[in-house]
Amino acid sequence: MSLRTVLPHRLPRMGFYHRLIDGFLRTGVGGWTALHVMNPLDQRLMRWSNGALSSAVGTDFQGNAVLLRCTGAKSGKPRDVPLLAQPLDDGWVLIASATGRERNPGWYYNIKAHPHCALLVPGRGAIPCIAREAEGAERDRAWQAANTQYSGYTVYQQKTQRRIPVMILVPENPA
Repeated sequence: MSLRTVLPHRLPRMGFYHRLIDGFLRTGVGGWTALHVMNPLDQRLMRWSNGALSSAVGTDFQGNAVLLRCTGAKSGKPRDVPLLAQPLDDGWVLIASATGRERNPGWYYNIKAHPHCALLVPGRGAIPCIAREAEGAERDRAWQAANTQYSGYTVYQQKTQRRIPVMILVPENPA
C-alpha cells in the first residue's frame, strides 16, 4: 500500500524540503539521526528560543514541534524532550513511537508515572498539562490525526511488535 493511498489528502501540500525530511526520517538512518542528533539539538534550541526554533524550521512540522517538560519516572529529575504534537480538540496527541524501536521511549514512562507535565508550544509558551494514554475509539481518532501530520508513524508501527502508545495531553487550566 502506498502513502498516497493511506494519506492522499496530506501529501500534495508538502513542499520539496518537507518531503525530503519526511522521507529521510522514515528510514533507519533518519530515525537514528532524529533520536541522537536532532533531539539533543532541538532540546537546546527550543529551550533557548522558548519554543520558536527547532530543526523543523522550513517543514510542515515546524508549528507542531514542542518540548515536553516532564519528570523522570525513576530519577524524579526534570526532563525536556523534543517531540511532534498534533493538536486535537482542546489538547495534543503525542505518539510514543521511538522511531519503531521495540521499547517505548523514556518520556512515555515518565508521563505515565508523573502525568502532570508541560508542553513548550511555539507562540504559546509553556502550558501545564495532564497526560493520559488513549484507548479504544479515542486512540484510533488520535492516531489518525497524528498520521495526517507525519506519515512515519505508520512505518514505525510496521517495524515493531509493540502497539505504539498514543498519549493525550490536555491543559491543566483550560482557557
